[in-house]
Amino acid sequence: MTLRVAINGFGRIGRNFMRCWLSRGANTGIDVVGINVTSDPKTNAHLLKYDSILGQIKDAEIGYTDDTFVINGKTIKCFSDRNPLNLPWKEWGIDLVIESTGVFNTDVGASKHIEAGAKKVILTAPGKGDGVGTYVVGVNADQYRHGDFNVLSNASCTTNCLAPIVKVLDQTFGINKGLMTTIHSYTGDQRILDNSHRDLRRARAAAMNIVPTSTGAAKAVALVYPQMKGKLTGIAMRVPTPNVSAVDLVFESGRSTTAQEVNAALKSASQGGMKGIIKYGDLPLVSSDYAGTNESTIVDEDLTMTIGDNLVKVVAWYDNEWGYSQRVVDLAEIVAKNWK
Repeated sequence: MTLRVAINGFGRIGRNFMRCWLSRGANTGIDVVGINVTSDPKTNAHLLKYDSILGQIKDAEIGYTDDTFVINGKTIKCFSDRNPLNLPWKEWGIDLVIESTGVFNTDVGASKHIEAGAKKVILTAPGKGDGVGTYVVGVNADQYRHGDFNVLSNASCTTNCLAPIVKVLDQTFGINKGLMTTIHSYTGDQRILDNSHRDLRRARAAAMNIVPTSTGAAKAVALVYPQMKGKLTGIAMRVPTPNVSAVDLVFESGRSTTAQEVNAALKSASQGGMKGIIKYGDLPLVSSDYAGTNESTIVDEDLTMTIGDNLVKVVAWYDNEWGYSQRVVDLAEIVAKNWK
């Protein structure tokens, strides 16, 4: 079955999702037929085609009218209403909404789309509330069934990087406890120049500072891999780069191990059950080299280390926009395959 999909919010993740979907061709199980965004189609068509990070779309014709996008002759209806309850999802037969505004990330907020006529919602952010099911592709998304949840969360980009390697490491060596730091590119939630923000550190100029801040990404791993409940926590260090981030995980292993053994386990996973989710890197690269990587996490072989018998460090890179958006498309396809 091909699901009729609408995107709510057309910022960084909304546009990345659209590009990922377009890059996969026709046989994805989903069909984007509508976009709700408060700015005009002309502006959004331009921002879709020309992107400072992703570059220009050269293999698709992108146009617009007063209320549509036209992509390779396909018309996509544009709506403009900040209240999901007012959107014509029932009239348009919308099966699935990709909720990428960052505003409606609770079960109550996201359910407004369902009240408006949509059948299911995927949040492109961590969700809150008992009515939200959290899924990470490669970790627990294969457990999803149509009747489980109407509101799904694709978790965060950092959880998508961390959870797959944690699952492999725990199943191979055991993880007693661990601390994670994400060295994270700045995002739209920060300030270009010093300005007010509820987080006083995020109030400071993003391109001029290393900004320590909180993240729930490590604790959220337990939502998709319950064996980690109470075992992981961490912080974020926002850095002056526009894209690509890295997770630095330090953990106490359940048994004695070596860096070589840890790398071997992660490399094996990248070639086996985690292929397409974990990528194994053995070259001395830097962050910009990983831009546009489809996988959720790229293990950096050279940075794995151990001290003593069971203290281990693993570093993994991730494209926090493109790689994450690929997983949103994957999750939408999983929803489509399980549709009843």
